[in-house]
Amino acid sequence: MRIHCTKKLLDELKLKPEEVRSEVDPFYSWHANVMLVNRRKTVVFVNDHNRYVVVLHGLKAKDFKKLDEHFIHAVREAFQQEHIKEEIIDQYLEQAQEISFAKTNDRTTVARMNKSCEQVTYFEDLFKVDSLFQGKVSRRASTFLVGHGKKDYIVPNEELYKDLEKLAGGPIFDVQAVEMLVTLKLDKHHVWRRLVVPVNQTFEEFHDILQSAFGWKNQHLYEFYLFDPDTTGYDHGDNHPGVHKEGLKPILNVVCHEEAFAYETKVPMKWADEVHLSDFLSAKIKYHYDFGDSWQHDVEIVKEVPDYTPNHPVCLDGGGNTPPEDVGGEGGYEEFLAVYSNPEHPDYTYTHQWGLSQGYTEFNLDRVNRRLK
Repeated sequence: MRIHCTKKLLDELKLKPEEVRSEVDPFYSWHANVMLVNRRKTVVFVNDHNRYVVVLHGLKAKDFKKLDEHFIHAVREAFQQEHIKEEIIDQYLEQAQEISFAKTNDRTTVARMNKSCEQVTYFEDLFKVDSLFQGKVSRRASTFLVGHGKKDYIVPNEELYKDLEKLAGGPIFDVQAVEMLVTLKLDKHHVWRRLVVPVNQTFEEFHDILQSAFGWKNQHLYEFYLFDPDTTGYDHGDNHPGVHKEGLKPILNVVCHEEAFAYETKVPMKWADEVHLSDFLSAKIKYHYDFGDSWQHDVEIVKEVPDYTPNHPVCLDGGGNTPPEDVGGEGGYEEFLAVYSNPEHPDYTYTHQWGLSQGYTEFNLDRVNRRLK
């Protein structure tokens, strides 16, 4: 494995680059640069063949001394999060052999790397301060359509899959999934999505999936309540998100914000990025988004889907339009619809424009699946 480093990165590594005496298969060659993101040193690696991106963040002097080890670990984690079979990951890393550091190769490859670095900065709000490897940022940056020669464009993650399929000589994904029915709790409207979701997701990632499935814009806090399907008895008010329609007892509150831990509650709490969907397949689930408008979603796991072929969620079917963000809860949504459907209303034009700015649109299965992919 060869890593072609910018001068800036070589200075951080305090290394004299090795003299390049032979060419390396571009699949096992990466270009890398160091930059500041949120005032923390960040190294972006870009594969020379498929343009796949791997990101390390918050590196200190001791981390640069072990950059080769961190990079190998990051590649393994990236491929695992893409649901690549473990034996194929091992095969790639074994054939890559030891890491060597060299100067950048040519201006074209450097320009492509710089473009990927620019795209990484688009996701600065997704960087985690407590982790070197930035899985979510790496995956997002690897889904950009990028130029790859005259009038030629590729999608890096899809090119990675092709490269690994060629290496393995067959299918590369190992995905266990579940089919689920997710219903937005509304009295006067039936808004639902039938999804197939890989189970090796944290609840933080599951939140992202539900945002895409319903067309929310990820502008507010969220939480999940998990319920024991065999135990009843919990009194917390009819509309509290910790109350299940069947009277089931909540066993865990999965949260995304530190303030949640400041409140006393009988229900244990955990961070959304620490809990996996696969650990609670037998539980009943409620998803609560935007604590002001309080959009509550019932999640019913219908069946397991072993040996699922794609490595991403899919929406099989659905119905109903998702209310606009910040519409004012269900009451505000009804007022919005009354104006939205009445061309004679003096606020009709403004309401349509506002609804459009908030992402309000008719349910479209193809559009949902593009977002999920």
